[in-house]
Amino acid sequence: MTGIVMFLAALLMLGIGFPVAFTFGAVAMIFGLVGGMIESFADGDGIIGGFVVFKDMFAFMPYRIFSIMENKILIAVPLFVFMGIVLQKAKLAERLLESMALLFGEIRGGIAISTILVGALLAASTGVVGASVVAMGVISLPVMLKYKYDQALGCGTICASGTLGQIIPPSIVLIILGDIFSVPVGELFHEAFVPGLVLVGAYIAYILAASYLKPEIAPAVRSKIDENKIKQILRALAAILPPLLLVICVLGSIFAGIATPTESSSFGCVGAILLSFFYRTFSFTMIKEALEESIKTTALVFTILVGATAFSMVFSYTGGDEIVEKFMTNLPGEKWGFIVFSMLVIFVLGFFIDFVEISYIVLPILAPIALNLGINPIYFAILIAMNLQSSFLTPPFGFSLFFLRSVAPPQIKTGAIYKGVIPFIALQIIILIVFTIILL
Repeated sequence: MTGIVMFLAALLMLGIGFPVAFTFGAVAMIFGLVGGMIESFADGDGIIGGFVVFKDMFAFMPYRIFSIMENKILIAVPLFVFMGIVLQKAKLAERLLESMALLFGEIRGGIAISTILVGALLAASTGVVGASVVAMGVISLPVMLKYKYDQALGCGTICASGTLGQIIPPSIVLIILGDIFSVPVGELFHEAFVPGLVLVGAYIAYILAASYLKPEIAPAVRSKIDENKIKQILRALAAILPPLLLVICVLGSIFAGIATPTESSSFGCVGAILLSFFYRTFSFTMIKEALEESIKTTALVFTILVGATAFSMVFSYTGGDEIVEKFMTNLPGEKWGFIVFSMLVIFVLGFFIDFVEISYIVLPILAPIALNLGINPIYFAILIAMNLQSSFLTPPFGFSLFFLRSVAPPQIKTGAIYKGVIPFIALQIIILIVFTIILL
């Protein structure tokens, strides 16, 4: 049971507040030594024998680290992050929100619908959840409050739309899942498009229904700009078409088989820089800041990955993976029992830890079991990505909630943010169940 206790100890340390990037590595070292000592004393070899077992346990760690650093799939992570940050610094969100608000503001819930559509476009072009939520929180939320929108509806809309980047390609989550499940990232991108669009449609339908049943929570806004509808549409198209063209080129090259995700991500970086020229926001200072932020994000992801690799090695050595596999395969319902239980575990863990830790700690255990049960790894990965998206919204540690709280006006209470995301979490769960039945 050493591996199971080790897993619980890691969750406890994360709950106390230990840095995520170092928790799993530290727990692996401590329990690796404890496990080595237990095995050595059981064999009568004493303390020296315990250190020998510990050394053998980590003998392949350097090879694992070099394998991670040489992984060509994961090269796409820093490139897509850089692309997203450059577009964010080019004030893409501001331009899209201003244009969309002109088009949809005059219908009930129009500003909230505009926020959802901009979130989808930002997801397909930047994929940076924090940047999307902060930008829309700064720009869209004050406008909603000005026109007497319900606080909970406004906050929930912004948080939910900002998380669309976790399922709509090019998504960092999908790249990581492609590496874990050893499936082509391009196929994951292709299969994730429909669930992403369904989520967007469900969010918009909810806003329309809520504003129809209770007009006071999302009133229509009369435009004060003396400009006919054709000019408004042309202005909106001028803001939408450049990033949309970049998305089509990046994803189209993957879907058409012209480029790999890694190659297309480098093309996306060049396209983002060209768009910054087009928007007249380019500067070498901006590029330097984007590079620094990309390095920080990438370093965090890879540090977690190295720690998670050490954790999984010790977990497997102590027999934890065998216990989990035996438990999962003996669940009632066989394949469906495994799917329901694994989705429930991932959803619950999302309340407490980030998608990166869940991906590298839990999924390497679940992936081989899914293959043994005959579950399609691509569809299983898509369902997991939809499930992981909820981790950004579920309190107490949903990152979207923290991002919005950091930029929300003082009159917005934390309770309003938590209340606002509940309907969107419910929609995600319903759509996840529907796609689980359809895909598997």
